[in-house]
This record gives sequence, C-alpha cells and structure tokens, in this order.
Amino acid sequence: MTHPQARPDPAFGLLKLYDEALPHVYGYLLTRCRDPGLAEDLTAESFLAAVHAVRKPGAPDVSIPWLIGVARHKLADHWRRVEREQRGLRLLDGEPERIEDPWDATVDTIRAHEVLGRLGPHHRAALTLRYLDGLPVLEVARHLDRTVHATEALLVRARAAFRRIYEGEEGSR
Repeated sequence: MTHPQARPDPAFGLLKLYDEALPHVYGYLLTRCRDPGLAEDLTAESFLAAVHAVRKPGAPDVSIPWLIGVARHKLADHWRRVEREQRGLRLLDGEPERIEDPWDATVDTIRAHEVLGRLGPHHRAALTLRYLDGLPVLEVARHLDRTVHATEALLVRARAAFRRIYEGEEGSR
C-alpha cells in the first residue's frame, strides 16, 4: 500500500528569507509612515499576507523586492482605511474639500518627511507613492483604488496641502 506524499508548505521558502528580508520591509515602511509602531504592525501584516499568497496556486517567487511590494500594498490599504474613517468624520462636520493649483519645488528631505507626517493619510499616501516610490499616476491610482482623474485631483490637493504646511513653517522661522 502506497501512502500519498505530503507536499512541503511553500511558506517555508518565505521563512528562510525572513531574517534577511525583515529589516528591508520594516525600513521601507518606517521611512514612509514615520511611526515605528505602525511600521511594525504593517510589517507583520505584510509577512502574513505573503504567507497566504505563497500558498496559493501559481504563487510568485519569494524575494525581498516582492515582499516590499506586498508591504507597499499594506501601507496603501492602511492609508485608504484611515482616509475612509476621516472622510466620514469630515462629512459629519460638513467640511468642504478644496482644489488648488499644483506646486513644484525642491524641499529639504527631513522637513518634507515632517510635513508628510502632518498631512492626512490620503494626501500622504498619494504623495508617498508618487514622489517617494516614483510610481506613475496610473499605478498610484491602482494602489489607492481610485480612477486616474480622481488620483490626479488628489495629487493636486495633496501638493497644495503640503505647500501650505511647508510655507507656513517657513514663514514662522
């Protein structure tokens, strides 16, 4: 009588890469969200999602760049979730949204991260994906689950909000 062979769990490949990949994934998330606790939570969510993904048929090869892509999706999911919550609160308060002209300038990286941290999650997500990750608007739209036109409008508002905070700090120095 022949016994069926048990297939090894494909997640073991991820386990072998875990120690090497962890600082890369965590570092990616920390530089974008600037909150160690949130970066830790999102790192855990990213690895958990990776385990689920590699167990599916036709799973991709596990690599650090692939894991960082998973982390990017988890961060975008987080920002969408926070934005939905804040949008609901704004609707209750009756706060209108404004669209202003775009702004282009070279800014100090450290100050830019501080200003990004003060923006709402929807603006932070759009600007981070577009300018820190260098994604084209179409990809930003996909990550944020928006249309391209809605994403372009969001980027206009996000740049304007960034500029208001950045210039407001400049004027107070």
